Amino acid sequence: MNLTEDIVLLTDNLHWLAKDQAWHYRVLPKGRTEKYFSLYCEDNVNTTELSSELEILLGLEVKLNPVSATQIAKALSKYYIKDNALQGSAQLQINHHEDDFLMNLIGEAKNLKSSDIHIESYENKCRVRIRIDGMMVERYLLKRDEYPALINKIKIISNLDIAEKRLPQDGRINFKHGEQQFDIRVSILPTLHGEKVVLRLLNNDATEIDLNSLGFSKFDLDNYLQGAKRPNGILLISGPTGSGKTTTLYATLKLLNKETRNILTIEDPVEYTLEGINQVQLKESIGLSFAAALRTFLRQDPDVIMVGEIRDTETANMAIRAALTGHLVLSTIHTNSAWGTVSRLIDMGIPPFLVASTLNTTAAQRLIRLLCTHCKEEVPFDDSLYPKQFKPYNEVSHHCIPKGCEKCYYTGYKGRKAVYEVIPIDQDLAFEIKKGNMYIQNLLQDRGIQTLGENAFRLFCEGLTSIEEIYPLLFNY
Repeated sequence: MNLTEDIVLLTDNLHWLAKDQAWHYRVLPKGRTEKYFSLYCEDNVNTTELSSELEILLGLEVKLNPVSATQIAKALSKYYIKDNALQGSAQLQINHHEDDFLMNLIGEAKNLKSSDIHIESYENKCRVRIRIDGMMVERYLLKRDEYPALINKIKIISNLDIAEKRLPQDGRINFKHGEQQFDIRVSILPTLHGEKVVLRLLNNDATEIDLNSLGFSKFDLDNYLQGAKRPNGILLISGPTGSGKTTTLYATLKLLNKETRNILTIEDPVEYTLEGINQVQLKESIGLSFAAALRTFLRQDPDVIMVGEIRDTETANMAIRAALTGHLVLSTIHTNSAWGTVSRLIDMGIPPFLVASTLNTTAAQRLIRLLCTHCKEEVPFDDSLYPKQFKPYNEVSHHCIPKGCEKCYYTGYKGRKAVYEVIPIDQDLAFEIKKGNMYIQNLLQDRGIQTLGENAFRLFCEGLTSIEEIYPLLFNY
């Protein structure tokens, strides 16, 4: 093997070595027959002593293939991920031949701060992938004859019908394993070669969520808080799925959660639980929709109402009605920018004068991956890396690029941060909404409103992220 090449392992072979064995001896599985076990090892070890010890441990003749220590470290971090911060949980041994594979898989994903687990079936293989910092990572391959039993186990513990394999199903698991306890949303989708399962890991603990630590600039935070502290009106947060909108809403609810206020929420799903807030789980199968819940909420003497998402005209109309009758309504909506929320509501059939009189703040947000502080490298910057026709907000001579190390599992990134665009709706902007004028860039610039692109570019200039991460936000601004 070339000393600069990465070691590529078959995920189906990873169970040949336990995680602690691979890390302790710094070896990786290359191949296996009935007589011998072929392993990669570091080129600076005594291969005679190492092979003797491994032969006793594994019960097979061992053939060692020396490679550089850097290659071994990179492959260990990629294929045998361990969470250094959680020593007790990090020792879980994952083996898909064990009965507790599902429990250990969920525990491992939670320790790695994964948001989703994907269990997928194809013609010749089945695989498990997890999403870390917004990116999918393949973890395990399963044999096709093991796959149905795993799917049925998930269905049983989430109270779903194991006999139904033709229709989508949605369920929920209250996961308890050792000291870990959290909820999991289960989605099952019939596909060509079997059922695909997505497990969304929900964080029940909202105690650590804080608006000050999410990523707002001081200027944007002041504008956002101004809207959140108003007694009525609608505060909307826009962005694609997985951009952190719900986390921002919960941080806002945490701020507003006082003994003197009655706060009601309708969500799908309930991702966090907050003491003192009345939370309702959406159940459209029995008629409990966003709009239906909002009608009942208005008879529950609320001060603050949170709607998980405004996704149709009926829900939008009920949110407008709630705001007009003196309530503060918080919700999310799918648009590309903060100002795009206005045109989206009008497209839903809400009259412009009602949008102008009820919308008090509109915000947009995205999640940006942060460069690993242990391995990022500063290099000279080339303007050709910008999108065509993009005019930089200020000149950049150097920038940081991802390199990859053991701390970040050789991805080059560790953690994410939200970037925001916040527009408080004042009298002048409300007047423009009434007129149906959607081209108000000059008014926003006069107010010092920073776009998503500008805030993302600021993170780039500070060396916190890479040009690749902010590149999509530079097209629209």
